[in-house]
Amino acid sequence: MDFAPLIARQRQYFQAGATRPLAYRQEQLRQFQAGIEARESAFLEALHADLRKPATEAYMAEIGLVLSEVRCAIRHLPAWIQPQRRRLPLLAWPGKASVAPEPFGVAMIIGPWNYPFQLLLTPLVGAIAAGNCVVLKPSEFAPHTAAVIAKLIADTFPAEYITVVEGDRQVAEALLREKFDSIFFTGSTNVGRAVMTAAARNLTPATLELGGKCPAIVCAAARLDVTARRIAWGKFMNAGQTCVAPDFVLVDRCIRQSFVDALKQAVHEFYGDNPQQSPNYGRIVNRQHFDRLAGYVGGGDAADLYIPPTILTDVSWDSLVMQEEIFGPILPVLEFENLNEVLAQLRDRPTPLALYLFTNDRATQERVVTNTRSGGVCINDTVVQIIGHDLPFGGVGESGMGRYHGKASFDCFTHQRVVVRRSTVFDSRLRYPPPKLSLQKLKKAYRFLLSG
Repeated sequence: MDFAPLIARQRQYFQAGATRPLAYRQEQLRQFQAGIEARESAFLEALHADLRKPATEAYMAEIGLVLSEVRCAIRHLPAWIQPQRRRLPLLAWPGKASVAPEPFGVAMIIGPWNYPFQLLLTPLVGAIAAGNCVVLKPSEFAPHTAAVIAKLIADTFPAEYITVVEGDRQVAEALLREKFDSIFFTGSTNVGRAVMTAAARNLTPATLELGGKCPAIVCAAARLDVTARRIAWGKFMNAGQTCVAPDFVLVDRCIRQSFVDALKQAVHEFYGDNPQQSPNYGRIVNRQHFDRLAGYVGGGDAADLYIPPTILTDVSWDSLVMQEEIFGPILPVLEFENLNEVLAQLRDRPTPLALYLFTNDRATQERVVTNTRSGGVCINDTVVQIIGHDLPFGGVGESGMGRYHGKASFDCFTHQRVVVRRSTVFDSRLRYPPPKLSLQKLKKAYRFLLSG
């Protein structure tokens, strides 16, 4: 597994300047879009084979989102690549300054298995738009999708520009031993630490999109039918294997039973009497993850990798299911009496990728937003905070670092290079030794000269 020659070819291609012109970037994005659209049915079949994803869910949460990102990048790229003028302090007068976005060079994107199309190819859109060469490493746990992606990339781009490397953990570790100019990783917090350690060896900038136990707080005044539907939708789509899914619910004690009843009703509306027979309910990705989840609920169908949508009500903060991210269709429901105590509990836990709050009371909304920390916040809904080209998506602390989506994806793979141009017509001697001013006069002068 010697990937040095591959990366050397990509670096040579990048250094030749082939990826930099605007017309080239836009044309590659158009070819990428056409390739996805031509293989839509193949991707739908692959996503169903890997995770039993319904076609509507697969398009809504995977294919459609990537295509939207591509169209956004094509439309806005002419503006994104323009250098931005900046003011210079008087000390540097006469002169002009700008910040020019430049590609990093050769980037690696490591994708996860839960959304194996969207979470690998959305970052790729930003990398192409920014002018980079890219090595893609799809997850081996979604092999059907990985194979179709590999065919798409091979048919659309030369390998010295963009290529796919398939394989297991050992392949990923071998790639991480190579020197890249940027690394983008989506996955678990533990693996994210390993990626960060590998990146540090070469001082490579890394973007980490991780996860965490995302809480949903349901206050007494919440509209229960809508709240229950939106939480059930965010939790149980993709069989709960979503990094921003509500991981557990904290509900005001006075409405606990009504909320649980509404939640059960929502699940029944979505998946019927027997969710295992529903065409709208997915499966766990493999036996390893099935066994882990089955340990929480003591059941499931191992042959079908089926864990039913499960609501746990006999749960405390100390329960096993509250100790790690669930990443499956199991929803603990805890009750509270005092919102301040809930906020204190959340502040003591690792920072989640998302926080959800259900209340129409503006004062409560402000109190929760002000007194918590998370990658993003969504009030009176779930998951929708990650869509939209003007909403940078990412975590903080143990839920990750860096942002992408829309222009944030372009920025993620871009170095903001400062360029200063000065005239030689005028050359003040004040800065050259020996000193022309006393220290006291210099202090006063600096306040003026460094303004701008």
